[in-house]
Amino acid sequence: MKKHNFAAGCAVLAFSMLSAPAFAQTSDTPAADAPAADPAQADDAGADIIVTGSARAQRRFDVSYAVNSLSQADVQKIAPKSFADLLGTVPGIQVEATGGEVQNITRVRGIPTDRGYLIFQQDGLPLYHEIDGVFFNSGEGMNRYDLMTERVEIVRGGPAPIYASSAAAIANNITVSGGPQARGKAQVTLGDTGLYRLDAMQSGPISDNTYFAIGGFVRQHDGYRYAGFPSDKGGQIRANLKRVLTNGFVKLSVEYVNDHNVFYLPIPTNDPRNPSVSLNRYIDYFTGTMNSPSLRNVNIKYRDGAGALQSMQRDLSDGRHMRFFNAAIDYEADFSGWQVSAKIGGTKGKSSFDAFYSTTNPADATTFAAGYLTAARTAFGPNVTRLGYALAGTNGASVYDPSAASGLVMSGQYRASESDFYSVQGDLSVTRKFETGIGTHDLRVGMYGSFYGNTLLQAYQDMLIEVRSQPRTLDLVAYSATGQVLGSVTQNGVLRYTTTLNQGEGDAQMIAFYANDTWEITRGLRLDAGIRTERYSYKGIALPTTQVNLGDGTTLADDTTRAFTGQVLDQRLKPNATNWTVGVNYDLNGHFGAYGRISNLEVPPQLGVVTGINATIVKTKARQYEVGLKASFGPNYLYATGFYTKFDPFNASFAAFNPLTGRNDQTLPFIGEASVKGVEVDGRVAPVRWFSLDGSVTWQNPEYANLENTSGADPSAVNGNQIIREAKFFGNLRPSFDFDLGEQKLSLFGRFEWVGRRYVDLFNRTAMPGYQTTGAGASLDWGAWHFQVVGDNLFNAHGLTEGNTRTDQFAGQGSSQAIYGRPLFGRNFRLIVSRSW
Repeated sequence: MKKHNFAAGCAVLAFSMLSAPAFAQTSDTPAADAPAADPAQADDAGADIIVTGSARAQRRFDVSYAVNSLSQADVQKIAPKSFADLLGTVPGIQVEATGGEVQNITRVRGIPTDRGYLIFQQDGLPLYHEIDGVFFNSGEGMNRYDLMTERVEIVRGGPAPIYASSAAAIANNITVSGGPQARGKAQVTLGDTGLYRLDAMQSGPISDNTYFAIGGFVRQHDGYRYAGFPSDKGGQIRANLKRVLTNGFVKLSVEYVNDHNVFYLPIPTNDPRNPSVSLNRYIDYFTGTMNSPSLRNVNIKYRDGAGALQSMQRDLSDGRHMRFFNAAIDYEADFSGWQVSAKIGGTKGKSSFDAFYSTTNPADATTFAAGYLTAARTAFGPNVTRLGYALAGTNGASVYDPSAASGLVMSGQYRASESDFYSVQGDLSVTRKFETGIGTHDLRVGMYGSFYGNTLLQAYQDMLIEVRSQPRTLDLVAYSATGQVLGSVTQNGVLRYTTTLNQGEGDAQMIAFYANDTWEITRGLRLDAGIRTERYSYKGIALPTTQVNLGDGTTLADDTTRAFTGQVLDQRLKPNATNWTVGVNYDLNGHFGAYGRISNLEVPPQLGVVTGINATIVKTKARQYEVGLKASFGPNYLYATGFYTKFDPFNASFAAFNPLTGRNDQTLPFIGEASVKGVEVDGRVAPVRWFSLDGSVTWQNPEYANLENTSGADPSAVNGNQIIREAKFFGNLRPSFDFDLGEQKLSLFGRFEWVGRRYVDLFNRTAMPGYQTTGAGASLDWGAWHFQVVGDNLFNAHGLTEGNTRTDQFAGQGSSQAIYGRPLFGRNFRLIVSRSW
């Protein structure tokens, strides 16, 4: 990654984005303010103002696409454990929020990817251009909710491909800006899982027409699955200065994040020898984890391109360590009806990643050892009579007897990754409303550009562990008939040193031009059309590897280690994409409306194809169809959207774990089609002032079709199957009882969620049963104080997510129901106390 690219990108985009409006800086035309809600409509849910996916601010009821706006009050009552948990309340979005505070899974309307092409923005710009980086993602991996978030707008389908690259959906975080009146808030959150968090925000005037806002959070959390060290530690701070002009405003924003988050991976829940036997006594379903203090000093060995032995000392407690700085400028002004918007942002950061991944099922300890006996005799001589287990690093002195516990042992993969990244992005647009002989056109034209890149160094190696929570690492030792140690299959718990090794770096430039026109033909009838065309240029290098024996004759652990060859591959690619949308909306009156829309989404290959080896290069294409009905009566509303999406081509390829070599960098290609049809419903009913019921329900049918494989696998049995990890039916209901007691306001609320059956594999051999969870809470507002207690999964409902994706996507788990996965968190409670001023 070239160091000058970050600075050069900032300079080029700053010039192009901010010079355009300079011609009219002396204009004194007042800015067009966002529509304000009428006081009489204070409880009108349809009056929420939406700025995402639209040429200008509109009421939610007036837009012709599915969108939700979650205010601070909404989020306060939901009290989510993570950003993914918050998104899970929105219709059409299925989440797996069991990975921890970040690095979770979001799937939008059955789109078969871990991120669902959900693009996160902050005030209309992404923090990093691509949807994913090197073990970080620009979504909830970089965006954290705190008191500096005014609201979150989530657009699904509709015009998302026009207003963001590779977007089937957009989650736009609108930050707090200062105003003429000073305001602030401080909040403390305590949890029975060892959670301690402090949030604070302050905003107000500096002088006439100049305002500030600053806030953030610090947090430490032992975790829902305590590993012997804190799961989350760190925080973020955001601040902005806003200057109101005679015709608009200019705002400067900065953000700094420094946060550690441990990644929770799947655990075995049942004995694979007899799946009816639970492993709960060894690994508690709700609190158990494979993360362990035994993995706080892991030595990863490999050879560099010059043949020299390299070592990395890694600490699992570092988790996913994200630190970055972002600065952005947002300028908006109105010049006699020409609305100009210019935004530019730059991010520079570093991501370090340490996690312990699940690989194969636990194995019978005797059978596992027997599988290495021949290799041990070949390496250590014919006097090897048996193999036995010992605690790692004791040279066989501390014997471990699996039969005294579960009778099982298992392997897992320690993954270490380092990445430096940068991203500069800018957007310039002009919006103008034109009166014509047939209605009114509201036209927006713009350009978006980005310079971005990253480096990567990844090393994975396999460890041998016991089957229990916070497991100890084990050695498999070769003994003679007299008990003499002759060698060891493993070394200090390492089963195989560096089985996967990747290094590379890449830089990208892209530019997009877009236009969208909303034609109001008659009152209530609108036609909407948009197009976006993108051009990319990737330049990267990748370092090929080969297999070597590091030459330590006392162990088998280094016999199949990956090493760089010394070769450097120069790789380049220039993909492109063209997205478009056409929609029609008819509002019968201020209470009933309907819309229909067709959109085309193209997702080009990402930058990683030039920083890796033998990447599968496919441009995913999706055609999206939507029909929606909407009804809004004061605080009551109902939005129902039917959707159909067809992916052709669809890239279902995945990196499969090889249990013989431990390699996890060889792709099993599956290219074909996928389709998803469904209905999502979002509603609220408030029959009386003291009771309301919010909820969202999604039914969908995600299927594979016409998959092809070039490596010998038979895809015919996959066609028509339910897409991996996608539920057909999911949703949530959130009742709330709100009582005005004069000086106090009391609320009692609940949250009932359900997710239907899913499958871990392409062939639908192993199912993850559906589950339901119940949460509840109570809050009391007393003057400026707010007190809240919330509990999740109150009845300790069982439910698995993910499966064991390293090995079961193709073969399943050898059982009809999953016995390996990432379980729901158990019952937990949080106390939230805040004071506003």
